Amino acid sequence: MNTTTLSPYRFWAYLQLMRPANIVTAWADVLAGFAASGWVVFINETNGGTTLFHLIPLAWLLLATTGLYGGGIVFNDVFDAEIDAKERPERPIPSGRASRWGATILGSILLSTGILASAQVSWPSATIACSIAASALLYDAYGKHHPVFGPLNMGICRGGNLLLGVSVVSPMVAEYWFLALIPIVYIAAITTLSRGEVHGGEGSTAVIALLLIGTVIAGLLGLGLLNNYDLQAVLPFVVLLAMRVLRPFIRAMRQPTAENIRTAVRSGVLSLIVLDATVAAGFAGLPYGLLVLSLLPISMALSQIFNVT
Repeated sequence: MNTTTLSPYRFWAYLQLMRPANIVTAWADVLAGFAASGWVVFINETNGGTTLFHLIPLAWLLLATTGLYGGGIVFNDVFDAEIDAKERPERPIPSGRASRWGATILGSILLSTGILASAQVSWPSATIACSIAASALLYDAYGKHHPVFGPLNMGICRGGNLLLGVSVVSPMVAEYWFLALIPIVYIAAITTLSRGEVHGGEGSTAVIALLLIGTVIAGLLGLGLLNNYDLQAVLPFVVLLAMRVLRPFIRAMRQPTAENIRTAVRSGVLSLIVLDATVAAGFAGLPYGLLVLSLLPISMALSQIFNVT
């Protein structure tokens, strides 16, 4: 990618590779993990409000997830260049609007930025970031082609992203590691269904995805067993999540056409923000949950401009 000859047209192509709408959902992961760490409550109780100083670690982690997610998804197109040339020739690399070499450089810069930014918070944060980067590359190169390991691999990336937010208070990662299971199962459902978004799929696959979504909803409610998790604050977000995800998934189950599956996958990806807002509200209260949820219209607006899948 020669920056001296990078025209606005080519710049736009490289920006498309990063899928900005998806990156906003990654911010929501970190904000949810930040809430689970207890740091939000700690700030309010000891300092009477959030100061710029206390927001610095969060800013580093948001930058980190931007680089990690952006880099991972750019490499997705790098590894899929030959397949996209046949199935999605309009994509930036096969169309010639972006070069494969330029995308490789961009992805490498983004992943490196993510790791370096996380290291500004703590070494545990940097370790989690390295794991996310490795998992993303493994998925891009090999995992996506495996029917069982692929969905699990992709879910691990998002679960690690939530723990990246928790790592702002390092000891809390060991205490709340199980929270990663929620996005792992959720993303596994979306990834399982997404295998049919080009040529269509099978109703049985959508059934499996629906069962996984049901497990996620049960898990979100089950967190109410924790002493510091406000189930009342969570309920409105759970209802919203069910409304946004169940309908398109059921439609994809009944008619597993490529269009229905793409619609369900797109809704599932964007609804990651609702999932994160649910967790955030449970640990940090309704106002904080609404703050995370405010990312949804931003992501939805960007999804009208940039591809989500």
